[in-house]
Amino acid sequence: MPDVAIIGVGIHRFGRFPGKPALAMGAEAAREALADAGLSWADMQFAVGGSYEVDQPDAVVAELGLTGVQFTNVYNGCATAGSALALASQTIRLGEHQVGLVLGMDKHQPGALTAEPEEYGCPSWYGEAGLFLTTKFFGMKINRYMHDHGITHETLAAVAEKNYRNGGLNPNAHRRTPLTSEQILGSRMVNHPLTQYMFCSPNEGAAALVVCDAAVAHRYTDKPVYLRSVVTRTRRYGAYEVHTPSASVAADHVPAPTVDAVRAAYEAAGVGPEDVGIAQLQDTDAGAEVIHMAECGLCEDGAQNELIASGATEVGGSLPVNTDGGLIANGEPVGASGLRQVRELVLQMRGQAGDRQVPNEPRVGLAQLYGAPGVAAVSILST
Repeated sequence: MPDVAIIGVGIHRFGRFPGKPALAMGAEAAREALADAGLSWADMQFAVGGSYEVDQPDAVVAELGLTGVQFTNVYNGCATAGSALALASQTIRLGEHQVGLVLGMDKHQPGALTAEPEEYGCPSWYGEAGLFLTTKFFGMKINRYMHDHGITHETLAAVAEKNYRNGGLNPNAHRRTPLTSEQILGSRMVNHPLTQYMFCSPNEGAAALVVCDAAVAHRYTDKPVYLRSVVTRTRRYGAYEVHTPSASVAADHVPAPTVDAVRAAYEAAGVGPEDVGIAQLQDTDAGAEVIHMAECGLCEDGAQNELIASGATEVGGSLPVNTDGGLIANGEPVGASGLRQVRELVLQMRGQAGDRQVPNEPRVGLAQLYGAPGVAAVSILST
């Protein structure tokens, strides 16, 4: 089967844009990705769109042009972008089409995302008891992880501080004001041990990729980045995940969906965690980035304190993580967030990331997504 190349990337800045529809943001991101690839919308043989708030992302054709293109819409929680990219990859690998667009967009209202517990497979009492809160879940999960592996509050603050600092170097980030660890630790406690400035925020924005059969990538770019694998996985019985109201007595031994997804992604790509030179991880909160570092095999459980304190995960470190500020600085328009991750990896691997460019143009990059009700997606890229 043919390999898949990413030949164009585009973004609409993440943030708040009163009066601007998500479809208009999506169209801007798509046009930027098309221009980056040197192609037009009429050249697209297929498209895949992902969104939480937009019922029909394919309605963006009203902005881009009515060409009759094959356009498929997907939604898979915080893993929506990974699922959209997987579908696009499969379309090319199966030989159905050679070049297409992957687009994500969202426009969330201020505040936390809400839903009925029954829509996520939970009983109504779960919400009535106040348990259907993602901040509660993430607080409880990192609190247990800190107890088991000795992660400190200072490490959580250092993750958030890094991501705000990186966001300050990213003109497309929502939060661009650096914060110190002291400010982060001193901000309002939301769910112990996570403070206000350790969390990301749902917001607005869009991102897009142009993908093609790797055999024809040279027609469009002299710096293709290859999509070696993209894998999604759901939770297993007994794993403690978002909106899982109970766990088995064997919960300590049940792998998280990220663990299953990353193992399969490494195998399909023919690489291992030791090959990864840059990573984009789902930092819904600072603790999530810490946990996902180990779940992705980038370090051992408990090694994060020393690794982060040493500067290894900084832009200039040995394993840069969330170089564009991650979700903490960018926010999370759900449909677009994972494509933002991949766009950042592509820019870094091309050597085009500007002030936040990591040294030595990494050859292998990893993007990881995770969210309710316990679903993960992992993409492996290489040059």
